[in-house]
Amino acid sequence: MKKIIFLSFIALFSLQLQAQQTSKITTFVLVRHAEKVLDGSKDPALTAQGEKRAERLGQMFSSAEIGAIYSTPYERTQATVHPLAAHAEREVQSYEPKDLSFLKAALKENKGKTIVVSGHSNTIPYLVNELIGEDKFKDLDDGEYDKIFIVSVTKVGKGTVLVLSF
Repeated sequence: MKKIIFLSFIALFSLQLQAQQTSKITTFVLVRHAEKVLDGSKDPALTAQGEKRAERLGQMFSSAEIGAIYSTPYERTQATVHPLAAHAEREVQSYEPKDLSFLKAALKENKGKTIVVSGHSNTIPYLVNELIGEDKFKDLDDGEYDKIFIVSVTKVGKGTVLVLSF
């Protein structure tokens, strides 16, 4: 009888541990690129103000345990997360903003960690909506560079969001 109770306890504990591991919360930090030079080019650099904002972002999350950093393949988005990547000792990985499969892959590879994503005024709100499973956020205004979307998820489409300005 004691063996049955003991084995039942072990089985219950194993199931509970497995449930906790599969429901680990992953945090996505999504930001639009910082202020860009308005030079008419397709791939502009950051302005001096944008570089300062990128440094501030790096400092804000310098003590966070960053699992991965993703950015679209543009100079302004890469430069926005470069200071953070240096603090976190992580490489910036490129993603295509229209390919949503990267969200699931990033979640799978970094379950329970923090993932930073740098994008654009029309892609970041879309990614946030995908993560939370709602059509809640619209494109950011052209001059709006100060939003940070912090999304906690257990799976893509099941998340909660906190929006901050910096």
